[in-house]
Amino acid sequence: MNTLRSTSTTGRGAGGTAANTAAYGPLGGTPLLRRAKRAADILMAGSFFLFFGWAYALIWLGVLYTSGGPAIYMQPRYGKDGRVFKFYKFRSMVANADAVLARHLRDNEAAQREWAVYQKLQNDPRITRFGAFLRKYSIDEFPQFWNVLKGDMSMVGPRPCMFAQKDLYGEYWEHYRAVRPGITGLWQISGRNEISYRRRAAMDAEYVAHLSLWRDFVILLKTFGVVTGARGSR
Repeated sequence: MNTLRSTSTTGRGAGGTAANTAAYGPLGGTPLLRRAKRAADILMAGSFFLFFGWAYALIWLGVLYTSGGPAIYMQPRYGKDGRVFKFYKFRSMVANADAVLARHLRDNEAAQREWAVYQKLQNDPRITRFGAFLRKYSIDEFPQFWNVLKGDMSMVGPRPCMFAQKDLYGEYWEHYRAVRPGITGLWQISGRNEISYRRRAAMDAEYVAHLSLWRDFVILLKTFGVVTGARGSR
């Protein structure tokens, strides 16, 4: 029997209004919806590899030549039910990125404030020239289609959460852990890196509270427009 799952609605959504995070039914959707969503994920990720797998070798060589490190960047992230998985991306940063970031934040108060709000930087000293191109069109995300096939991620959902970002979700953490994180989601089509992390968390919670395959389809279509227009990339 479906039950009402209600949580705090004090967070702000993309439009600055209170996020609607009250869900009818279990967070994460009904068993039928979860199975249908997983089937759609496998179909879309498998089709992507079938048609665009050839591009991986070219991107791989470009990253190796420009980054000075392995072509694939792997990092532990939180997934469904709070489980940790290996998150894949094409490397877009220099090999010693953590040290470069720490030094930059230490010496730049404006960058410290920007990082605290967005968890990203407009002018990030870690990113290579080729990496900036990959990020502009979200090509660095291509390896995450393998995460989708493995069952770590979904095509649509909250973006995978870093360990250091968990506390920023606050009261929305239960929403985040109710679903698989996604390659794209409401955040990407609503301003992407131009919105604060807390607003992003509220948007993730609103998405999880109102899951539907139709909504996923709309988000995927809008994502294509955002990516091709390179809007909100950082």
